[in-house]
Amino acid sequence: MNQEKPPPSPVTDRGVRVALIFALAAERLNAYYEHRQWLTEAQGATLAAEWLARSKRSLPDAERRLLSALSDQLARQIEASVAREVGLHITHEMMESLDTNYQSEVGLSLMVECERLLDGGLTR
Repeated sequence: MNQEKPPPSPVTDRGVRVALIFALAAERLNAYYEHRQWLTEAQGATLAAEWLARSKRSLPDAERRLLSALSDQLARQIEASVAREVGLHITHEMMESLDTNYQSEVGLSLMVECERLLDGGLTR
């Protein structure tokens, strides 16, 4: 029996921004747990620009910096609120969730948190 995957839903501008916050937070946590260093806001904004360019998208520098700052807020909040082992597990789940074929309750719940942060960040 040949089952086809349904076509992916179109990506909205909001969805791209939420996904960037999530991906940047995952990268920040990964760098922190591997090297004990946080990415700077500028490093996050540059990483966001590189990811956007791969999908032929772009955002102004100020908006990339805002998304970078929001991802930093989330990453530091996670790191400060859980034990190292739990943080490593969350980071692993987030990094795995960057693959659209991987479904994770942790990833989905953090994506909701990214939406909340975006909504709050846009009203600054």
